[in-house]
Amino acid sequence: MRKHRLDVFSLISGVLFTTVAGVYLVASLNDRTVNGRIVIPVTLITLGVAGLAGAVTAVARRGRGDELPPPPEEV
Repeated sequence: MRKHRLDVFSLISGVLFTTVAGVYLVASLNDRTVNGRIVIPVTLITLGVAGLAGAVTAVARRGRGDELPPPPEEV
C-alpha cells in the first residue's frame, strides 16, 4: 500500500462531524437537548480554522514561493 500525504482539512472535518454526531446521540439517549445556537457557529468556525490549516500545510509542502522565475530576455 502506498503512503499518501496527510489531508489536515479532511481529518479535522471528519473528527468534527463525528463529535457532533456523538453529542447528539448522547443527548438523545439522556433525554437532553443540544443548543443549535452553539453547535452551528462552533462547527463553522472549526471548519474555517481547518481550511486555513489545510491551506498553510499545502503552501508549506510546496515551498515558500521565494523563488522567482527568471526575467524574460529582451530582444
